Amino acid sequence: MYDKLFINGDWVAPRCGKTLAVINPATEEVIAEVAAGGAADVDRAVAAAKQAFTGWSKTSGAQRGVYLRAIARAIEARAQELAALSSSNNGKPLFEAQIDIEDAIATWDYYAGLAEQLDARQNAEVPLAMPGYRSSSRLEPAGVVGLIVPWNFPFVTTAWKVAPALAAGCTLVLKPSEVTPLVELQLGTIAQSVGLPAGVINIVCGSGSDVGSALTVHPDIAKISFTGSNRVGEIVMQSVAKQVKGLSLELGGKSPMLVMDDADLDQATDWILGGIFYNAGQMCSATSRLLLHDSIAPKLLQRLKTATQALKLGDAFEEGVQMGPLTSKAQFDTVMGYIERGRAEGLTLLTGGTRAEGFERGYFIEPTIFVDVPTDSALWREEIFGPVLCVRTFSSEAEAIELANDSDFGLAAGIISQDSARAQRIAEQLQAGHIWINSLQVVCPETSWGGFKRSGIGRELGPWGLSAYQEVKHITRPLSELESN
Repeated sequence: MYDKLFINGDWVAPRCGKTLAVINPATEEVIAEVAAGGAADVDRAVAAAKQAFTGWSKTSGAQRGVYLRAIARAIEARAQELAALSSSNNGKPLFEAQIDIEDAIATWDYYAGLAEQLDARQNAEVPLAMPGYRSSSRLEPAGVVGLIVPWNFPFVTTAWKVAPALAAGCTLVLKPSEVTPLVELQLGTIAQSVGLPAGVINIVCGSGSDVGSALTVHPDIAKISFTGSNRVGEIVMQSVAKQVKGLSLELGGKSPMLVMDDADLDQATDWILGGIFYNAGQMCSATSRLLLHDSIAPKLLQRLKTATQALKLGDAFEEGVQMGPLTSKAQFDTVMGYIERGRAEGLTLLTGGTRAEGFERGYFIEPTIFVDVPTDSALWREEIFGPVLCVRTFSSEAEAIELANDSDFGLAAGIISQDSARAQRIAEQLQAGHIWINSLQVVCPETSWGGFKRSGIGRELGPWGLSAYQEVKHITRPLSELESN
């Protein structure tokens, strides 16, 4: 199937004849050659989705919910296989890939439930202050949507987009990342196995310049949902603006972790490590700016250094591995470039800062910590998207909040404090879309995902994720017209 694209319910050869080499980042070996589409293939996929929209948009929410639950069960039945495939392609430890698949299943089940509730919400009466009129509201699917997903969380971000789009009654064209397409392609076989109508889901692999660009400018695409870098997000936004399409953007982050003076140091160490080194730091939500109260900084930094140096790096399938490689050579080079920049700026290196020892092949970088990083440093202000933590201290709650909010981004944040009221007070003042208090980064499908400032536009997950694929329609008529019928 890797030599085909999934269009109109079937596996078809691409028109352009190009392929993408898919690499295992732990070994640098090519593990698959995947068919790459182009503009002509996007045209075929959009046409299929447009034709399917007529029927799919008219199905009841209850009917769509049945399909979504069937997809969840199909994923569940293949969970181990899908996790292993994801680890081989992305490089993340197997236990992380297994969490990803569990998150995807939960997302499909959640939106099945919301789909089942849609029918009762249609034609809801809207109270009016003006006498003599009656109005009702409807929630209708936006149309054919283009979904562009990233490489850092394969299958999870796809579920976050595809499940609510289908629940809303949209049909779609999905563009997986050219770096990690293998597990996303399985969604085509899953769609076939549950009998999803042809054309409802279409999958076209390819480059951003070929497939992504064709999607964003296609006149029959009603909305684009993109997750990725700010650089590419700006290009997508400019393309979409020419046709005034709907748009959702989930972009970068430079999230803070605030550790107050009453924090439990052992717990804080675990939560800090999870916030920056999970998925080798390749998270838009990574808490890569660590703010420590100056009274606890020396002791906590010593614990943090010891724990970081003890992390086991290795292949995804190796027993006890806690951090894998960077997902691509391009990302490895980017992260190493930032580390070298930190050295050039004269930043103090607490630990790490080199290619990991003992790995002649694979994109492995030592977990790296810089301390006393100035707020005007590129490492403090720019998203690195790798296992690089920058640390500063503060002396007051007000200073911590000011430092945390002094960022172009506002996706996420973490707070560690044994004073629940204080943690809540700080959380309410932070400019971020999702904040964890005394916790790892747990993301439930019932909550929202998205950020303030340059971290994006709109929200995924929760009822907000469903609303992103719906249009609101009101029907207003005079009471006299109703009474006469």
